[in-house]
Amino acid sequence: MKRRYSFPAHLAGLPAYLARLPAHLAGLPAHLAGAAVARTGDEMAGPALMLAGLALTGSTADASLLLAGVTVSAVLGGPVLGSFLDRAARPGRLLAAALALYAAGLTAVLMGLGRLPFALTLAAAVLTGLLGPALSGGWTAQLPAVVRGDRLDRANALDAMTFGAAGLAGPALAGGAAEALGAPAAVVVSAVLVALALPAAWALPARTGPVRGNPAPRGPTASPVADLVAGIRAVAGRPALARATLTSVLSCTAQGMLTACLALLGERVLGGAGRGAMLLSCTAASALAADAVLARFPRTIAPDTILWAGALVQAVLPAAALLGHPGVLVAAVLVAGIGEGPQLVALFAVRHREAPDRLRSQIFTTGAGLKITGFALGAAVAGPVAARSLSGALLLAAGTAVLAALAFFAVPAPGDRAVPA
Repeated sequence: MKRRYSFPAHLAGLPAYLARLPAHLAGLPAHLAGAAVARTGDEMAGPALMLAGLALTGSTADASLLLAGVTVSAVLGGPVLGSFLDRAARPGRLLAAALALYAAGLTAVLMGLGRLPFALTLAAAVLTGLLGPALSGGWTAQLPAVVRGDRLDRANALDAMTFGAAGLAGPALAGGAAEALGAPAAVVVSAVLVALALPAAWALPARTGPVRGNPAPRGPTASPVADLVAGIRAVAGRPALARATLTSVLSCTAQGMLTACLALLGERVLGGAGRGAMLLSCTAASALAADAVLARFPRTIAPDTILWAGALVQAVLPAAALLGHPGVLVAAVLVAGIGEGPQLVALFAVRHREAPDRLRSQIFTTGAGLKITGFALGAAVAGPVAARSLSGALLLAAGTAVLAALAFFAVPAPGDRAVPA
């Protein structure tokens, strides 16, 4: 006899299923899957908002402002979000709430386009952008609670690979969804992808105490303001963290400058503006391949060395683009990815090594916010320059990448006096 389906009976079992959910989703595979899905949604969100803004407002300027709004506010949201994550007994629950609000914010921006004054929609984008560091630094900061000891180095490289995979898939999904379903649908898909990561974030382990010899978490009597000050002092006062942060932010600024040149590069060198955007996928692919090699041999090169060397390698792309040869440009794009991917792995390794456990999330989210904002400012500066002189903008990007490598050595070596956090 065929068994009859009873919806109320299945619904009654939902609380028990939710109670078992953390056990099912515990461990590195679930962490990586959740990070990959959330970050893909995040990488998809920017292009999707630009496409939706252009489709629903008809203004290129408004579309660009939406992208700037959802990225530039990360520098403010990062430290505050990280401070609360560090103080939470179950940081995964707070991270899940941030993901839910980020997905809701994307939906609110979409609902406001063409219906509300654009200033209100832009404000919604800025507020949504405050939560952006949750998808990058906030998630990575929880990795030591998932994987301990010697396994952390390899897990760190695998976690960085999710950024490469998201950078490869996100823009492609945004364009594909916009073509097949319409530009507004691309925003919906990006919000859904972010929301799909909620169970994995919710299941992240509770805070249990010291990690890898770091001091115990600060007690509940410490104020959030004191935590924010301590986090800033930790980044500025620990030479390894300071030089890693400065180099990575300047590298990301150079990446933003180069991104602003891609459409013109595609048009003048590859025969179409759209082909310039495809160069981002090539960079992401080579970065992903380089990260895979680094995950196999995680301790071959010191992360501090990879940081400044990666910046120099990334300077090759804008410099080679000046030659105007398609083959040279594509080859330089692939080389740039080899510098970009391992540099991110090295950045995470330095943060995990140097960050006190009680400030770990804040250091990761503050760094992520600075990088996102650096990218936005780089694109904003290079855009008008490229409109007048593409060569000038490319030189500016190459110079900024070289400056990132030099800035690494401008900060005193870790052996010098450091301010304790």
